[in-house]
Amino acid sequence: MLSILGMLVRPLRIAEAWWACCGAFLLVIAGLLPVRQAGQAILEGLDVYLFLAGMMMLAELAREEGVFDWIANIAAAHADGSPQRLFALVYLAGVIVTALLSNDATAVVLTPAVLAVVRRAKANAKPYLLACAFIANAASFVFPISNPANLVVFGATMPSLVGWLRIFFAPAIVAIAVTFLGLRWLSQHELRGAIENNVAVVKLTAQGKLALCGLLISAAVLIIASALGRALGAPTCIAAVFALMVVSWKNRGAPLKVAKGVSWSVLPLVAGLFVIVEALRNAGMLRLTLAGLQWLAQTSALLAKFTAAFAVALLSNGMNNLPVGLIGGMALRHSNNTGIIANAILLGVDLGPNLSVTGSLATILWLIALRREKVEITAWEFFKVGIIVMPLALAASLLVLSR
Repeated sequence: MLSILGMLVRPLRIAEAWWACCGAFLLVIAGLLPVRQAGQAILEGLDVYLFLAGMMMLAELAREEGVFDWIANIAAAHADGSPQRLFALVYLAGVIVTALLSNDATAVVLTPAVLAVVRRAKANAKPYLLACAFIANAASFVFPISNPANLVVFGATMPSLVGWLRIFFAPAIVAIAVTFLGLRWLSQHELRGAIENNVAVVKLTAQGKLALCGLLISAAVLIIASALGRALGAPTCIAAVFALMVVSWKNRGAPLKVAKGVSWSVLPLVAGLFVIVEALRNAGMLRLTLAGLQWLAQTSALLAKFTAAFAVALLSNGMNNLPVGLIGGMALRHSNNTGIIANAILLGVDLGPNLSVTGSLATILWLIALRREKVEITAWEFFKVGIIVMPLALAASLLVLSR
């Protein structure tokens, strides 16, 4: 637990991966987790590592070739001097990027592009930046590929694309809509007046067009893989390599630039979390979680899904949604629970982090990206919005969640 706390707080500015890996190492050294069991826990995350690596490469390729700058500029060009219209267009861009490239891409890569655009438009940046963070979580269950946490929760029991859409499409649309309305209402004062309308036109280079084509083809391949019920890790990596090869046809330096730009430390961070969660399982966390699932199974469907989702949402903000998703997914697989409770847990893991900046890794990285741009949105400012928006969006999405 101290490792997770250190990962969230980052004392002495030590990177998150060091806290997770050191915690995992100390567990093994102290004899609290056998080496063989730790190794098995790391190997269990292979599909997640491949998925993360592929998505990070795709996002970095898009950033390097100016695709995100181009998307943000399109939003500004069609805003016609209206901050309200720009807000809606930025939000829509975030929905598309999150659905096709995962929430990390929206929170980390789209955010700086949006910030550059709103600065040129001389608009109040805060509503647009918050939109990037909140939509990164609200739209993260449109598709299975929209959030690495989806793989963590379901693992090998991941529904096919048709099954996924049947279960989660309506809740995702509701979550996106309610989150938008909540953010729009809370930002009504900042979105008054007019903004600059003479935004410079940003055109995609030849390499940028190739990158965009590669991204669209990659997204199509991943959606097809999901429809066929395939594991998503290997196809994501293959799609990323394919996109890099396409862009390398015009820009031979692209692979090296992408390799340097990707935050590879995320992979050992996740591996460390797999080990920590395995130790928590040995310490009785799994048994406690299974008891909770057994109790929920004896209640009404409505009470079960609301209790499961909100409990997981609150836990995600206390210890981050990735370890919570790992524990929840492990418990679901041991209990063979694939019904309404499992689906509600997924909503809590994905949507719950919109309460605080510590809720998900994507939101933490979003905050770090803002600080690099010398923009400060405090944890309290985020919480004041999240305490209103998150419960409303989660409750509304649960109401339309079936099965």
